[in-house]
Amino acid sequence: MRVILIVLDSVGIGALPDAAEYGDTGANTLMHIQEAVPSMHLPNLKSLGLYNIDGLRRGEQCSPARGAYGRLVEASKGKDTTTGHWEIAGLRLSTPFPTFPNGFPADFIQAFEQAIGRKTIGNIPASGTAILDELGEEHMRTGAVIVYTSADSVFQIAAHEAVVPLEELYSICETARAMLVNELACGRVIARPFEGEEGAFRRTANRHDYSIAPLLPTMLDMICAAGQAVAAVGKIKDIFAGQGVTKSVYTTNNMEGVDTTLAMMSEVLSGLIMTNLVDFDMQFGHRRDPAGYAEALMAFDARLPEIMGAMRADDVLILTADHGCDPTHAGTDHTREYIPFLAYGESVRPNTNIGTRATFADIAATVLDILKVEGETAGMSFLEMIYADQSK
Repeated sequence: MRVILIVLDSVGIGALPDAAEYGDTGANTLMHIQEAVPSMHLPNLKSLGLYNIDGLRRGEQCSPARGAYGRLVEASKGKDTTTGHWEIAGLRLSTPFPTFPNGFPADFIQAFEQAIGRKTIGNIPASGTAILDELGEEHMRTGAVIVYTSADSVFQIAAHEAVVPLEELYSICETARAMLVNELACGRVIARPFEGEEGAFRRTANRHDYSIAPLLPTMLDMICAAGQAVAAVGKIKDIFAGQGVTKSVYTTNNMEGVDTTLAMMSEVLSGLIMTNLVDFDMQFGHRRDPAGYAEALMAFDARLPEIMGAMRADDVLILTADHGCDPTHAGTDHTREYIPFLAYGESVRPNTNIGTRATFADIAATVLDILKVEGETAGMSFLEMIYADQSK
């Protein structure tokens, strides 16, 4: 058995009941993009049942849908990448990762500067592109690295590749990861290298994430322990700090992510292929670009038949997300939303609505059931709802 699990990073489908606690009342990434870009058409996702999902019924339903479909609630507190992916993998957080709306403590920054041998500038919540416009020139002139955060639990370090070589930047991030402990144990440290000249700074594809290690075993660990492969595409390995991953390939954009997933499908014979397609979030959600987001969704939709065509008879394809990032919403941060669930394969019962599930972790429990792997997660399997042949 084999599961291909693709996370469409930030493709949320409507505000969760507690969205007001996060300032996200009314957020709906997918529907607001559709309203902003009426020409957006996603025929392949539609055929699997995307618009049949509860809350998305706007005259776009497909009857009968080719796949199983539904939506899931984030039971953990937060709306960040790490929390979302960990919960998809079966780990529910009872306490959210710390955030730093006023920046990191001055005594920590001082100790960090001493440890890395460079000064820092910034130490504020900021958009990743705006901070380059604001502080890029000072960084170039002084060599001080740019430190910033967001509404997520992140410690981000930006540096021009001509000023701070990549290996040094990565080493600086490793130092930060080791120092950010206890009440400062944020979810991720992120290397944000950039290039270009003042007024035209741009990030490069050499981003690297340093996640805190999962607090408990995830489905990745359980699949590995059962002797099956876990192939990670994109930033999946980083999100899980390498735990439970047998093979990993980093990618620089969505299309490379699709290419690599297809390559993995020809190499990995059993187990899990887990892919993160980050462009939706990084390039268009945070940059509040609904038109670009729509183009990226259509580009993925156009390649979906390739993935479906490469599937074996016993494969199950699962498409989901990890949070929202509504490009029409206020601010530049993630939005707390339901995530979609679409499943396709010869063994998947078509036109099946799993409804609204209480936690992302139900995906993990279901994946383990598909792969016949034992393990405890925070979720409940819905395999019986979606499988056409229980003997498989």
